[in-house]
Amino acid sequence: MKKHIPNAITCLNLLAGCIGLYFAFKGELVYTAYLIGIAAVLDFLDGMVARLMHAYSEIGKQLDSLADMVSFGVVPGTIMFMLLQRLESPFLGIPADIVPFFGFLITIFSALRLAKFNIDTRQSEQFIGLPTPACTLFVASLPLILETGDLIMFEIILNQAVLLILTVALSFLLVAELPLFALKFKHFGWQGNSIRFIFLGLSVILVAMLKFAAIPLIIVLYILLSIIKKTSHTS
Repeated sequence: MKKHIPNAITCLNLLAGCIGLYFAFKGELVYTAYLIGIAAVLDFLDGMVARLMHAYSEIGKQLDSLADMVSFGVVPGTIMFMLLQRLESPFLGIPADIVPFFGFLITIFSALRLAKFNIDTRQSEQFIGLPTPACTLFVASLPLILETGDLIMFEIILNQAVLLILTVALSFLLVAELPLFALKFKHFGWQGNSIRFIFLGLSVILVAMLKFAAIPLIIVLYILLSIIKKTSHTS
């Protein structure tokens, strides 16, 4: 019976993603972003509960990837599609009605990322490439930042070149051979967890100072700290 509890949490993750997708196609991207936040928490919880209850199963592993494909693959691609659709102008000669579909590059590369994760034995203790939840939180933060009404952020985000560069950069990072530390605590001592504690501490400070605008910076911080960690180990 206990093996079904993590799977039930995974299904709630999938449900949150489906509802988020509904709101995305209605253009209510703020609601979508909140639902993605819920999905991310559930995605963290299903793994944690599985570890605590020793309730691992092959179906759980596959179900997790399928749920993530919706919540952290289809949904962020749709958010980017909807943001690009607001900018009704051609880009480098590409017709305006075609440009938004580039947002689904994130969906395609998320699928590649999840497929690689399932067969890559190197990713039991770390990630290789940006995890799909991190990519999705970055994308989902954009409508939340826009909602604050900051005109400077509005002009930066609602810019075709910026959105397309972000799309390409995030798609690349999803499949890049870039080792990134995992937020998995085997114990709560400083030794072995220093990079995690530093990351969490700086993240809390950024959120306190910048609120939703902190989310993209936190993802960048995560990547930079992972690079520093790898460099320090190889030097």
